[in-house]
Amino acid sequence: MKRIVTFCEDLDVILGGGISRKEVTEVGGVPGIGKTQLGIQLAINVQIPVEFGGLGGKAIYIDTEGSFMVERVCQIAEACIEKLKDIPCSSERKVEECRTKLKVDDFLSNIFYFRACNYTEQIAVINSMDKFIEEHDKVKIIIVDSVTFHFRQDFEDLALRTRLLGGMAQKLMRLAEKYDTAVVLMNQVTTKMSGGSFQLVPALGESWSHACTNRVLLYWNGDNRFAYIDKSPSLRSASAPFSITTGGICNLEHYKRIKMT
Repeated sequence: MKRIVTFCEDLDVILGGGISRKEVTEVGGVPGIGKTQLGIQLAINVQIPVEFGGLGGKAIYIDTEGSFMVERVCQIAEACIEKLKDIPCSSERKVEECRTKLKVDDFLSNIFYFRACNYTEQIAVINSMDKFIEEHDKVKIIIVDSVTFHFRQDFEDLALRTRLLGGMAQKLMRLAEKYDTAVVLMNQVTTKMSGGSFQLVPALGESWSHACTNRVLLYWNGDNRFAYIDKSPSLRSASAPFSITTGGICNLEHYKRIKMT
């Protein structure tokens, strides 16, 4: 089954070739580590044409924090078009056709954007996904950025929060399986005491930890960004460095540390 590449070879290796479809992958990390940048990159890369080894799909992006930036989408799309010039194509005749037809506006039009301003809107959007995907073919990834934001704000009834999160998690898992799509959930992190020291863990506690198939934690090591496979039934625990440039996610190079959401 084809996966969705990140354009960081080291990261794709530990992911087994990229983000898997039919599964829910959670990406956690501190502010500025690059969760949104990764989400935008995946929304672009899912559209890589089949002739270039991609899925030729479309993306749904559910933005709860207002961090989605059209300018960044355009920059990353432009970089993707340039990268495709160096990727072998299955058909020489189609390669020029694809390369000349690929436009930034096409990438933008294949990202279905939803802004959820509170948890009620977030749940309503997710509950409407069945109908939306059936009306819009080729949706191959659903990104929620972030899944936790509204549930950490002024939520006094923890029992209600747990029920709502549980229902939302089950819905997302069903969507991934039913429509052969990847579901990627960006998550904030908090600190937890373990073994006499504090460590970063995904927000919303233990009850949420069962909501995903795979969990990837993004973290700083000095001035470099790393991704760590924290949980997966099929991938071994491993770390990989990555960088964020104007053109998006890439292999670690000697770039200065740039904080991004």
